[in-house]
Amino acid sequence: MSIAIGAALAVLTGLGAGIGIGMATSHACDAIARQPEAKGDINKALLLGCALAEATAIYGLLVSILIIFVAK
Repeated sequence: MSIAIGAALAVLTGLGAGIGIGMATSHACDAIARQPEAKGDINKALLLGCALAEATAIYGLLVSILIIFVAK
């Protein structure tokens, strides 16, 4: 039972990553609407931030898989 709870907590990193990516995209759209000439710089920063947030979610998924299959 505790293994399942640990795996569920590890997967919750995906929730934080999803919220973070959504907020970053929203703010990037606002920034592009205010200053269209800065679109390239905003896109670069947005993609870097989204990649880092997605990496965090993938690490959480891997940790949960390791918890389920290795910790028995």
